[in-house]
Amino acid sequence: MHRKEFIKKSCNACLAISAGWMLTELAACAHTPIYKTEVRDHKIAVPLTMFANTDAQIISVKGLDYDLSVRKEKNGSYTALLMRCTHADNQLNSTGDGFVCTLHGSTFDKEGAVTQGPAEQSLKRYATTTNTTDIIITIDQL
Repeated sequence: MHRKEFIKKSCNACLAISAGWMLTELAACAHTPIYKTEVRDHKIAVPLTMFANTDAQIISVKGLDYDLSVRKEKNGSYTALLMRCTHADNQLNSTGDGFVCTLHGSTFDKEGAVTQGPAEQSLKRYATTTNTTDIIITIDQL
């Protein structure tokens, strides 16, 4: 095989692999909707109706540097996690199965536990309660 043909085939293979990776990443993003809200009296209200067709929701909160991930558990309770890498304070991306930090590659499962370093600490978890219409997330600090 000539050098020019080798380079051309190598570039085509890289493009195909990259396109497959990008489609996977885009598909993961498409499954987790984003809800925008704000903090009032150290509390965030998220309508229960947001979970009618999904068990996971990304919450973008005015005044917070990082998004929250809220997940409906099988027992009907809700888990709220701060999407901030505990290694380098970077915004995490949702993968559908957990979270990934694009800065150094740390990964976390849906419960916020580290599945791959360099991060060593689990994600910050916020207390949640529900009333008849909303999930209430208590934010201890801004």
